[in-house]
Amino acid sequence: MEIDAEMRRKIVVSIVSVGVFFAVFVGIGATFGPDLGNDGGLALVGAVALFIVVMALTGVFLDE
Repeated sequence: MEIDAEMRRKIVVSIVSVGVFFAVFVGIGATFGPDLGNDGGLALVGAVALFIVVMALTGVFLDE
């Protein structure tokens, strides 16, 4: 099975997006430590919300 250029681009963009999301989570954990507290919890919720928005916009961009 051969993967065409458009599918390859979609795969790369998706992997990079998930990698950035993972890096943000690690960064939040490193910044706030094992006891996140209120600020760390808010940062995690913000990161998840931002990830949802970014993935939705990425899907719209890739669908064109």
